[in-house]
Amino acid sequence: MGIKFIKVSVCYFVIGVCLGMYMSMTENFNFTPVHVHINLLGWTAMTLAGLIYVAFPQAAETTLAKVHFWLHNIALPVMMISLALLVSGNESAGPGVAAGGTLMVLGIILFAINILKNVKAN
Repeated sequence: MGIKFIKVSVCYFVIGVCLGMYMSMTENFNFTPVHVHINLLGWTAMTLAGLIYVAFPQAAETTLAKVHFWLHNIALPVMMISLALLVSGNESAGPGVAAGGTLMVLGIILFAINILKNVKAN
């Protein structure tokens, strides 16, 4: 699971950087919240989770790790697309942000449970 997290995180990093470059080139920073969340939850959090799972394979081999991976990767696009629509003026996208955010929090809670339960000193 660790390698999967790291590989997907690099995709989010490219998306976040390209969005940042687009905003800079157009001098339109309306998508700053989307840019920040893609970089934080997509690049940084997923990379760190991946590195933890590589360092502690007993945690990576659990069902909790798999569910965390899928929740994270379903939640983030739903939340970011909805947030982009919301900051563009589409107020009906609010429930998408809430649904994606709720799934994200659930995935992160499962990650925390997994780490607390399965990461042990040698």
